[in-house]
Amino acid sequence: MHPADHPARRRLDAALSDLATVFHGMTARPDEANCECHWGSAEELSLLKTPDVELDPDLLRRTWQAIDWTDHGAVLRRVLPQFAAALVAGRVDPLFGLEEAGDSFARGRWQRWPDEQAGAVREFLHAWWAQSLTDPTAAVPAHQVMAMCAEASGTVAPWLADWEQQPGHLSDQRLVEAAEEWEYELLGDQLPWFVNWYENDEEQMSAELAAWLHGHAAPRLRASGASPELQRRIGLLALTGEERWTHPHWPGHRY
Repeated sequence: MHPADHPARRRLDAALSDLATVFHGMTARPDEANCECHWGSAEELSLLKTPDVELDPDLLRRTWQAIDWTDHGAVLRRVLPQFAAALVAGRVDPLFGLEEAGDSFARGRWQRWPDEQAGAVREFLHAWWAQSLTDPTAAVPAHQVMAMCAEASGTVAPWLADWEQQPGHLSDQRLVEAAEEWEYELLGDQLPWFVNWYENDEEQMSAELAAWLHGHAAPRLRASGASPELQRRIGLLALTGEERWTHPHWPGHRY
């Protein structure tokens, strides 16, 4: 199958096209400002107030990463079609992790936008998540997309529900890869990505993710050939406190 013919890729392409249509003509506020020393020049700022002009990659990065816009939502809407395309292509390289991009979405409060705009963002996130699970040509590892989507939305629930609806060898392999990435932090009762948006409940997300892994995901890990050691570590998530730390299978993690 040609990569462009993959069903998840077609859905994602349609979502990206919809973002371009819905957010066509968007600009930052006329009075938006930022520090020339720390963000960029007046000429660069003027580009954010000009619709549909593509930004160079460095300016795009500085724009979505900045935390001090007067109206972050308006700035995000201005860059969103280009930003989303860069995310999908793996051209976004945050300092810490892709959850930083999710934090930018959260700061923009996209879920409060008009229905057409919020719906376009929601479909993009779900389409990208599905593509990361099922398309062998996906440019970004699924566990990174999961972190981004969870941070953007403030919850892990819809993304885990989507994963349950995506059975199959590749989706299960993505699960093994994610479990390998996440087990250390989860065994320490920590979320395996950095949560910065103050409204997100890190403790709740961590607990829900751990419960899902040792519940729904455990049989899929066994069926997909995950190592016995990884399966034992995920099994420890069912235990709490001293019962976990003193279990014979405890891997000796230090926090």
